[in-house]
Amino acid sequence: MTVVGRLAPSPTGALHLGNVRTFLWAWLSARAQGGRVLLRVEDLDQPRVKPGAVETMIDELRWLGFDWDGEVAVQSARRELYRAAHGKLAGRLFSCRCTRGDIAAFQSAPHEEDQELRYPGTCRGSTASGLAWRFRVEPGRVEFTDRLFGLQSIDVAGTVGDFVAAKTPDQPAYQLAVVVDDLAQGVTEVVRGDDLLASTARQVILLRALGHEPPAYGHVPLVVGPDGRRLAKRHGDARIASLRERGVPAERIIGILAEGSGLGAGDATPACLVKKWSWDRVSRERVVLTPERLAAFGA
Repeated sequence: MTVVGRLAPSPTGALHLGNVRTFLWAWLSARAQGGRVLLRVEDLDQPRVKPGAVETMIDELRWLGFDWDGEVAVQSARRELYRAAHGKLAGRLFSCRCTRGDIAAFQSAPHEEDQELRYPGTCRGSTASGLAWRFRVEPGRVEFTDRLFGLQSIDVAGTVGDFVAAKTPDQPAYQLAVVVDDLAQGVTEVVRGDDLLASTARQVILLRALGHEPPAYGHVPLVVGPDGRRLAKRHGDARIASLRERGVPAERIIGILAEGSGLGAGDATPACLVKKWSWDRVSRERVVLTPERLAAFGA
């Protein structure tokens, strides 16, 4: 079976070093297996998509040396697929009127502002229309094997409970959208950031509810700031556009990211790294982008 991987950027923010490191792993993993790489623009959050962002992101990926097979897929043009999947899942979905504040009020312990809360099942038996459609999760652990972190066993019912699958039939939440897209595009390998490791269990549940087994998964340790949080402006300018404007060669960017991944040193292109790729070689640790490390990319 031909391996089919994918790059799935979102045009709601600028392409930065963390995104590129993840895309590099995804691209190398597929190409090293003689597989295909697809490019899918995840633009369902339309209010946050800036004009020209999609074209800029595609141009930057090409400049960095990435290529892909076939036409670029765009999520916002695929709403019929999401509506059809919503219909197939109708028996497992229910409408929920709860806000985050409502759910927070049911929590038995303090929680962080950005912490995901466990849904208490308030609307499970309701027939009234609500704010979103939730997927009914049954008790039991979900298991899958990650190519970097090994066997994962996650209790979705006990940690997040019934999760949001869609706002409307043609406006799916992230979990359902990527499942539908991966199925439609024949994706066999999903490589993405390790911040999505836990949510993968929800996608496995959705895939099986739609009658399919999951693809292979590999989760890339994130590039984070010195505070351990995802890259942001407070950590310095790690945007590809800024590095490019300063005259930093694409090969230096790829080379430093490859070195930090355990794939050797020196300027490089994605293509010249294919022979070096192995899941056994890459690091399991997150990369902390200190000011010194960011300065290493300087022109």
